Amino acid sequence: MLIDNISVVIMAKNTEETITECLDSLVRFKEVILYLNDSVDDTEKIAKNYDNVKIVHGEFIGFGPTKNRAATYSSNDWILSLDSDEILNDNLIDEILSQDLNNHNNLFVLHRDNYFLGHKTLSRDYIVRVYNRKRNIFDDSLVHEKVQVHEYNKKIVLKNSFKHLNIININQTLYKTIKYTDLGAEGKKTCFFSIVIAKAFFAFFQTYVLRFYFLNGWVGFTIAITNANRRFYKYLKQFLNCKNGY
Repeated sequence: MLIDNISVVIMAKNTEETITECLDSLVRFKEVILYLNDSVDDTEKIAKNYDNVKIVHGEFIGFGPTKNRAATYSSNDWILSLDSDEILNDNLIDEILSQDLNNHNNLFVLHRDNYFLGHKTLSRDYIVRVYNRKRNIFDDSLVHEKVQVHEYNKKIVLKNSFKHLNIININQTLYKTIKYTDLGAEGKKTCFFSIVIAKAFFAFFQTYVLRFYFLNGWVGFTIAITNANRRFYKYLKQFLNCKNGY
């Protein structure tokens, strides 16, 4: 029997490499909203093979605002928010279904396992992904968006995890660096270049040492370098905003 009281909402652009595995994991849900923004690859063609997927076209206005807009197309108030490179499993779905959805103030925190080029990393995220849109929405952050948590909410952490194919080819690190640093620098200024350098060095140290990524061998080193690069270019762009008077 299809799950008809929770709508899955996914925002996607050019995700043909992961969308099949993502949608395969969601066949138990009656409604999956796929919000496409300027996608030009085979993502839409692939999604049309799934009877439970409703495709919506719209513009990207930042991660938080876009996810809120995508959720308005769902027929349910309970939303399971996913990215197009995330894959659920039956154990987690069963656990979600066993929760109390009568209390609209409940927020459900899911455990995400991150993968880099097929290797499971030490990064373990705990993020709110199931919420009632009448009581909660995503914040307005253009990047690193989160579901807003209010004092009346009760956060419930689920035991089972899901899979995040964060990086499946190395070129994605370059694309994401450009995209996320553009969003992270928009409308912001950093007027001291020493801050740019310090932020980058700390990002590497935080990832490689404080988060024990050195235990992941070459994968951990690569991720630490990638995080340092993203931090460097984010604050460099903010520095240039200051220099150029933006």
